[in-house]
Order: sequence, then C-alpha cells, then structure tokens
Amino acid sequence: MSLPLSVRILREEHASLTAVLHSLRTLMEEGPDHAGAAFFDAMRAMLFYIDEFPERQHHPRETQFLFEPLAQRAPEVAATLERLEAEHRHGEQQVRALQQQLLAWELLGESRRPAFAQGLQRYVGHYLDHMRREETELLPAALAHLTPEDWAAADAAFAAHVHPLSGHPGRDPAYDRLFTRIVLRAPGPFGLRDAAGQASRTQAALRPQAQAAAFKAG
Repeated sequence: MSLPLSVRILREEHASLTAVLHSLRTLMEEGPDHAGAAFFDAMRAMLFYIDEFPERQHHPRETQFLFEPLAQRAPEVAATLERLEAEHRHGEQQVRALQQQLLAWELLGESRRPAFAQGLQRYVGHYLDHMRREETELLPAALAHLTPEDWAAADAAFAAHVHPLSGHPGRDPAYDRLFTRIVLRAPGPFGLRDAAGQASRTQAALRPQAQAAAFKAG
C-alpha cells in the first residue's frame, strides 16, 4: 500500500530543509573570510527561507492536519505532540533571533560572530532532531490511527502548497529569486557553489538531480 500523498510531501519538505540546514552549517564552517558580502547574502537567504516556508507554512499544516487529528484518535501520543508543537513555537523565535544576530555580526563586526555561530549550531542540531522524531514517532502513529477522511484532508492541504525551493512546476514564481540565490551562492548539499565560490550554468541545470542525490545521501 502506498503512503498518503501528504506523508510523501512532508518527507520531501523535510529532505529539502535538511539540505538547507547542512548548507548553513557548511557555510558557517567556511566563514566569510574570502567573500564577506556573498557569505552574508547566502546566510540571509537561507534563514529567510526557513522563516518563510517551514515556520509559516509547513508547521501550521503539520499542526492542523496531522497533530490535531492524531491527538483525537490516539490520546496516548499527546505528550509527544505537545512537545513537538512547543518546538514549533520555539523554532519561530529562534530563527528570527538568528536573523537578528547575523545582521549584528555583519554590521557591528567580529565581536558578534560567536553568538551567531553558537546559536546556529544549536538551532541546526535541534531542528534535525525534531524532524527525526516527527518521522520516527509521529508518522508511524498517524499511519496507524488516522482515518481515510483525515488523510484526504491532509493530502489536499499539503498538495495545495508547492515547496518554494523544489523546482517543481506550480511553484510560486515569487520565490524564483530566492531559489536562484540559494542554489548559486550556497554550498552543498542544497547549493551548487564550489570551493572557489562559483556555480556554473551546467551545474545549475543539473541542480535537481544533484539535490535529489544529496537528500538520499543525507
């Protein structure tokens, strides 16, 4: 039996977000020493993506169409759901704090670098663990307890929003500049910028295949 569409989309979105998080961490490890403006531009674009899509669109759909029905169908997982929902709320605060700390580092100098670097490492680690627990604890419970009607509603809601960095047809063209900026300026596994800071047109054309491979490797 095939998985519900909403589960497949959720996993695709998690894979995309995981790739962006790893690219953020890689970029932070490289630092801005040789390309300061491009470094901060790529960092801003990726943090904006996390705030714009996962925090404002992905998480509300998880809450409304997975967490809430599951709380009704399987009260025994209520504590897990409450913890995951609290992490959603905290994550919104964290990513906006990171955007502020990045701006402070860019404008006020190296004395602000440690706060951003430490905050980013904590955020990436917590977020990766959060998604792992959603997929190993939440989704199995949802597959066991949600009704066909629950899944029909979830499938429709998830299918109505095309991931802005997916490259799939139907993506909101308003996100095209963000998509291009991240792909060309960020390092792997999401971006295609090489060690010299360049991304060729050939690499950009091959980006969907390269990203898919990165997701499977991750």
